[in-house]
Amino acid sequence: MARDRDRDSRDRRDKKGGADKKGFKKGKKKYCQFCADKSTLIDYKDVAMLRKFVSDRGKIRARRVTGNCVQHQHRVATAVKNAREMALLPYSSTAR
Repeated sequence: MARDRDRDSRDRRDKKGGADKKGFKKGKKKYCQFCADKSTLIDYKDVAMLRKFVSDRGKIRARRVTGNCVQHQHRVATAVKNAREMALLPYSSTAR
């Protein structure tokens, strides 16, 4: 009797969608925007583009968040570091 209730509640959870067996949500597949659009170059002087890859706290966002491939994530990180060195981007945010 108790097993039937547990099984029913699990079935309902699965039918609602979103979560797999371990409770993790499956998100939309991320893709590398630089691989998709070959004409986009990574340049340390393009501050508007680099701000997309930096959090509001000033940290470089991870690959799993941005969806970049390994090569382009490395180039973005290098460009962000160069832009910080040239004082185009802040090292950290001023707000607390």
